[in-house]
Amino acid sequence: MKPVCLTIAGSDSSAGAGIQADLATFSECGAQGASVITALTAQNPNGVLRIQPSPVEQIGAEMEAVFSYFHVVAIKTGMLLDAERISAVAEGLKRRHTGKLLIVDPVMVATSGAGLLAKDAVQALTDELFPVATLITPNIPEAEHLLARKVEDVIDDAALLAQKYGCSVLIKGGHGEGDELIDALCEQDGKVKAFSHKRIEASASMHGTGCRLSAAITARLAQGLTMHHAVESAIQWLQEAIAPA
Repeated sequence: MKPVCLTIAGSDSSAGAGIQADLATFSECGAQGASVITALTAQNPNGVLRIQPSPVEQIGAEMEAVFSYFHVVAIKTGMLLDAERISAVAEGLKRRHTGKLLIVDPVMVATSGAGLLAKDAVQALTDELFPVATLITPNIPEAEHLLARKVEDVIDDAALLAQKYGCSVLIKGGHGEGDELIDALCEQDGKVKAFSHKRIEASASMHGTGCRLSAAITARLAQGLTMHHAVESAIQWLQEAIAPA
């Protein structure tokens, strides 16, 4: 039986990122998907035209509907928009998902550059979700926001964030420079691993690779892989998925 994975994130009308990308990734990676929508976005690869937040009552009701019927093995969060919705998600997790797998992708800015997280919501994210997270998956700009400085070394800085927040941390290296990119994983016990791969020039319409990577990791953790092997396998899957045909 396929494990059930839940994505709590925004809807992407172009289906390249967010809920749509997560559900497609869960399916491709052998998991059954469920979803809770935190916001509706009108967007395409060129930009975000409009964001309509979901009512917090709706978020709570959707979480209850999923948890009351399915045995959810793992959850990933994506675009949570603001402190009010982060608190609603944290409360739902406290009621139904305490101590289980939680992957937090701290989505702050879209590939196009549009802001997806209110500036005053970062504190809520670090206070309410990071303490119960299994893994957080910031890209380099998000890691810099969390560090309050430039990323100097992805391996050292992943270890610093893991120590700071008490969970495993994967800094995604896609925003790095050069042809060789490094994703750096520091597990909760302090073990560090760097995954090096060639930069792939994906099509101009490609966005949401960070969503897909965190969703693939979620599916693999739900299937029982270790953190190291889940991350390694998910990175390889993504590289193959975005490579030009």
